Amino acid sequence: MSHARSLLRLGVTLFLLGLLTGLAVQGMKNPRAGLSAHLEGLMNGMFLMIAGLAWKDLALGPRAARITYGLLVFGTFANWATTTATALLGTSRATPIAGAGHAADETVESVVLGMLVLVSLAMIGAAGTIAVRLWRRESGDPVG
Repeated sequence: MSHARSLLRLGVTLFLLGLLTGLAVQGMKNPRAGLSAHLEGLMNGMFLMIAGLAWKDLALGPRAARITYGLLVFGTFANWATTTATALLGTSRATPIAGAGHAADETVESVVLGMLVLVSLAMIGAAGTIAVRLWRRESGDPVG
């Protein structure tokens, strides 16, 4: 299966997970963070679908395609999962606005913070690669 088709499938799946998360928001330890998790699932699902639709225009080599695909899939799903964990566990250090008034065990807080750092790096890497490739000269020449 191509990366483009896989991103479309995974995007729809993540979008569905976001919808289902929305149904569970009121039962979470921190409903405000649950709303964030719901929105992360929806937005990251759409982002994966858009990336899948734009994939052919990126004209990535095989290695760059594997790395970018991996960063996209890890970053989007880990973003939703970590934000959902924040809502379920009631952490606040990594998300002080959504987590206001909540706190969890120091180890749990550290794991959530570490995951969100990894998510940030993955998403910056993937989005940066996509942006550079889409902004390359119209002639198809690589940037640089």
